[in-house]
Amino acid sequence: MATEPQQTAQETGAAFSLDTAALLAEEHTGEIAGRSPWYLAWRRLRRNYVALSFFGIFVVIVAGCFMAPLYANHVAHTGPNDNHITDNVKVGGRLEPVISQGGTYFDKKTNQLRVKAVTILSPTWWHAGGRFVLGADGNGRDVAVRLLYGGRNSLKVGIGSAIICTFVAVILALLAAYYRGPTDWIITRFFDLIWAFPVILLGIALGAALSINGINWGPIQIPSGSLWIPTLVISIVLIPYIGRPLRGQILSLREKEFVEAAIAQGASPVRIMFAEILPNVASSVLVFFTLIVASNILIEAGLSFLGAGVQPPNPSWGTMISEGQERITTAPWLTLAPGIAIVLTVLSLNIFGDGLRDALDPRAKVRIEH
Repeated sequence: MATEPQQTAQETGAAFSLDTAALLAEEHTGEIAGRSPWYLAWRRLRRNYVALSFFGIFVVIVAGCFMAPLYANHVAHTGPNDNHITDNVKVGGRLEPVISQGGTYFDKKTNQLRVKAVTILSPTWWHAGGRFVLGADGNGRDVAVRLLYGGRNSLKVGIGSAIICTFVAVILALLAAYYRGPTDWIITRFFDLIWAFPVILLGIALGAALSINGINWGPIQIPSGSLWIPTLVISIVLIPYIGRPLRGQILSLREKEFVEAAIAQGASPVRIMFAEILPNVASSVLVFFTLIVASNILIEAGLSFLGAGVQPPNPSWGTMISEGQERITTAPWLTLAPGIAIVLTVLSLNIFGDGLRDALDPRAKVRIEH
């Protein structure tokens, strides 16, 4: 039994605790609100200035590429496939041929017949009023215009194939991990079949086969040269690279208590997969999607370089590098311009994807400041 001094000390401590709680309540004018995991992830991400800076670079690249028609029509006054072989351009007050005709001439000093090499217009750096800013290619086409239009095609293929690939991989991973048994065996063997082939080799085989006559599968009619062909090819070859890790995560979630509770309540399998399990892997899907876009842009460039991706005359960064490799010593801008564009795009997406992955990590520490 507590003595009188001990009771007095306890009462004093309790009064002090109540007073302290009252003082803290008076200091904080707002109520303490719970924060969702997505809000905490956003707080982490917005403090990662490097990731946000590179995401800003990617946004600028995307905006510039999708405004290509404005630049082509109002600044360069030419299209991506327009030839200017016999045209002259006023550069710094003097006329320069887009492509010199070359030919032979007689050298009076040596009394010999010499061959004059064919040269193409080098970058004008805005000295021609916005025309041929990055020079011309071997067919007299504006490299800057083709760079922007090529970026549009590369981004369309990269982002479009990432959307299709991620959607199919998520559906297959959900079905395999939830139902298990024969369904899991069939889907896993499908993953293993695609996984067994190198990505580039499988992409070349499918791209070359489908680019000859297009796709004629009943109601699905895709002509040869369409951007849908490389988009579908890249989507197929990368499905297991998303589906396999997601299947492992969903197998783990399948045994959790909240799934068992949903089954006990009579929820249908579709509801459990899409309302209970999918939200718990949404952060992983988002990170996979960001990184797979960068990978798809690289794969598209490789396939187009090898002739199994975007088909001429449609420009893409890969086809521009392929066309410029023959003149890499005399006209290096033909390969440097699309090469730098690929590097900046892929680097910005990879760095932002790493930052997004760190922000969505629930074990990361965050301090909320008001």
